[in-house]
Amino acid sequence: MRVSGSHQAPSSGLLTLAALGVVFGDIGTSPLYALRECFHGPHAIAPTPANVLGVLSLIFWALVVVISIKYVTYVMRADNQGEGGILALMALIPPTYRGPQSRGVLTVLGLFGAALLYGDGIITPAITVLGAMEGLKTATPFFDPYVVPLTVAVLVALFLVQHRGTAAVGAVFGPVMVVWFAAIGILGLRMVIQSPSVLTAINPLHGFDFFMRNGPHGFLVLGSVFLVVTGGEALYADMGHFGTRPIRLAWFAIVQPGLMLNYFGQGALLLATPRAAEQPFFLLVPSMLLLPMVVLATLAAVIASQALISAVYSLTRQAVQLGYSPRLEIQHTSAETIGQIYVPQINFALMAATVALVIAFGSSSSLAAAYGIAVTATMGITTLLAYVVSRYVWGWSRLAAGLITGLFFVVDLAFFGANVLKIAHGGWVPLVIAATVYLLMTTWKRGRDILGARLRERAYPFAQFLKDIAARPPIRVPGTAVFMTGSPAGTPITLLHNLEHNKVLHEKVVLLTVTTADIPQVPADDRVSVEPLGENFFRVTLVYGFIEEPNVPAALAEAREQGLRIDPKTTTYFLGRETLLATRRPGMAVWRERLFVLMSRNAMRATAFFRIPSDRVVELGLQLEL
Repeated sequence: MRVSGSHQAPSSGLLTLAALGVVFGDIGTSPLYALRECFHGPHAIAPTPANVLGVLSLIFWALVVVISIKYVTYVMRADNQGEGGILALMALIPPTYRGPQSRGVLTVLGLFGAALLYGDGIITPAITVLGAMEGLKTATPFFDPYVVPLTVAVLVALFLVQHRGTAAVGAVFGPVMVVWFAAIGILGLRMVIQSPSVLTAINPLHGFDFFMRNGPHGFLVLGSVFLVVTGGEALYADMGHFGTRPIRLAWFAIVQPGLMLNYFGQGALLLATPRAAEQPFFLLVPSMLLLPMVVLATLAAVIASQALISAVYSLTRQAVQLGYSPRLEIQHTSAETIGQIYVPQINFALMAATVALVIAFGSSSSLAAAYGIAVTATMGITTLLAYVVSRYVWGWSRLAAGLITGLFFVVDLAFFGANVLKIAHGGWVPLVIAATVYLLMTTWKRGRDILGARLRERAYPFAQFLKDIAARPPIRVPGTAVFMTGSPAGTPITLLHNLEHNKVLHEKVVLLTVTTADIPQVPADDRVSVEPLGENFFRVTLVYGFIEEPNVPAALAEAREQGLRIDPKTTTYFLGRETLLATRRPGMAVWRERLFVLMSRNAMRATAFFRIPSDRVVELGLQLEL
């Protein structure tokens, strides 16, 4: 495990600053393209005064209802010991909730919601950085042919610095985002002062009037309005990196005021100059400051990408620990905050996919057509899961939970319906990504279940095993043997194979099972349980939370408090190395079994994942038919 940094807990102010540099980048850069898409995108509407005020009203109330009330005030209450994100929310649901069938439906929804966020994590860096770089074309047409290459270069650089960790990245990006929100707020305020009537858009009647006058076309524009809240789910998923207080403080004190002022400023510009709809954000900027603003916008866009990248890291770690992903290398980058991590394999996969999207689509307007559908679906699933948590974890009445989540779900459905129309124009991209991720997660989970069943079929009752060795005692050699097994019952096959081939047993034998709980962290007192089995055999169970990484030698050292003393220098770990074969036996389709076999071969080695010294490991081969 790689850990960097001091052990002094960071202050709330520093965490708030770092949160600005990670959590709010996505939603903070929406002004680059959101209002533009309403009046200059594929479903653009004429920038008449009534339409401008109507769209501004929709933007204002979308930010208030979806971000300020739903996510910052309500959903962030559903933290799983400080962790956020859709998988952490799913893990909060009680095991007894309405029986296995209902819980199974919620699990499917939660997994697909998490898969959708992966699609968002690929599109967000592409659209934000590309949208910022297009500001160069506003300054001079000279940069037209260089926008895409420059975007690719910036994205590659961003992904290459991820190994330095969220804390280091946030410390650099935080001050930049303070400047960004101050700058966009001041730019907007200048125009609002010149045209204060734009503030009447706060009245929600302008939004209702917009739909009444524009009908179905107005509903299509709602898909572009949604771009202003696309960072909401990332905000929740990144909660484990910084905590709720710094995120809430940053939102209400800095982020929301800056966003509101800028959107109203762009609206005031459109009221005065309707032709500015082509690029309202950059046309707010005085000509002498345009190039510096492009540079600042590019930095902010890079930071926007960080919000989703960090969220995807968090989801990946949770998926590994909850059994929905093969073991992956996970590096901790902070000694103070357990949520700050780096996942190399995911990082480079995101980089390749993001660069491919930039090259394939070529402009932020084209990417805007692909953006939104994944996030709206994830937000709707989050609302449904939050309803269950409010009812069965917080103990709210059906009426209270239904009224609050019902309001949010109506808004989610409206945004989802408006974005469904984007599917044919690029919206299929995040759906294909999400379907692929969902297939991989469910295949891994189902494959592990089938593998466990096959092993149990071959299991030998441990009571009978003890009788056998009592009747014909084998040679006992000095030291301790640790046999790792996924089942806390029966006799590990590796133990039987070792006895069959080597004809000996160690003086002390430990049957070790590592399990994951549905909580982020397990108290130290509940980590290890030891059960003496007789004949100097012990069954040991280690329990970890879904954001913790197992350390088997350290946990076994703690077992001495329960009477199990192990000398690390004379301990040998026996692991099974399964050769898996896809068959037509009941379980999964053959092609999915082959996919599972491929994933198994590329999983991180158990020795590295469980922090077992490689020079103390013996691997025994085992062939299994799925």
